[in-house]
Amino acid sequence: MARSGETATLSLEEVDRLTRRCLAAAGADDANAAAVADVVTRAERDRALSHGLFRVPGYCASLASGKVDGTARPEVRRLAPSVVQVDGRDGFAPLALAAGRAPLIERTRAQGVAALAVVRTYHFQALWAEIEPLCEAGLVALACTAYKPVVAPAGATAAFFGTNPLAFGWPRGERAPMVVDMATSAMARGEIQVAARDGHALPAGAGLDRHGRASTDPAAILDGGVQLPFGGYKGSAIAMMVELLGAGLIGERFSFEAGERDVEDGGPARGGEFVLALDPAAFGDAGGRHDHAEAFFARFAELAGGPRLPADRRYAARAETPARGVEVPAALHAELQRLAAGG
Repeated sequence: MARSGETATLSLEEVDRLTRRCLAAAGADDANAAAVADVVTRAERDRALSHGLFRVPGYCASLASGKVDGTARPEVRRLAPSVVQVDGRDGFAPLALAAGRAPLIERTRAQGVAALAVVRTYHFQALWAEIEPLCEAGLVALACTAYKPVVAPAGATAAFFGTNPLAFGWPRGERAPMVVDMATSAMARGEIQVAARDGHALPAGAGLDRHGRASTDPAAILDGGVQLPFGGYKGSAIAMMVELLGAGLIGERFSFEAGERDVEDGGPARGGEFVLALDPAAFGDAGGRHDHAEAFFARFAELAGGPRLPADRRYAARAETPARGVEVPAALHAELQRLAAGG
């Protein structure tokens, strides 16, 4: 039995293989397992631990329960000259997002602005994973998705919103893009779950316990409590915006509806994702705009105190991980090995 604090060190190739084996044993075909393993491996590479191997048991549970179709093939439709829809057919989101990426890029370059609506999928990954490829294609991008009700709106003590992440990306040519990826809750759900697993207290303002009292105990928040939006009414308003774009606009489930219909197998609930892409070239002098934005980033970097751009920490980890490997809690590694063996 693995002891607390023990870890196993894996290469990124081993992370990918182990994830694929777990998913295949649970019922995913090669295409779906590869798409999910890609986002899991990228999360581990960037040390976004709450969206890496930590998520694999949940993916497998949703396959085992029959909620998710591990052999689903997404269907791409053009609903309007600048609107692409991908019907995930009750599969995991990564394959649906991959299917919609090229059509979205093509429509954005043709129209200047285009949107992608992903429906009937199960989303369990970080949004930056789908934003970065769009930025690398030279596009400005925004994405959001709803979840299950785990966040109380400002002024309430009952959950209604999901953690409702919102991501924004800006292309920087040869440089890695500037990507913001944030939950509209004070903390991402996965971060709270990791803190509970590892026995860490949370910052003040993360959530309430089941009695409506402020708590920094992750277990108390997860056990019948609620999370709180960041910034009070401001975060709450952005969470509502995400609900309307990521569910209302595209015809998918709001967080409260997803919660009412989910089988609570430990995996993601069904929902959708809204992605907006803009081609800078359609807005005039793209070259001049690039230089202007780079001057903005340079001025930002010169500020006293040395502020970092969003995603800089991930990019630093990305450069280091191939040499140092991925440290996985031994208990999680043992669980993944059991899942990979069909246990």
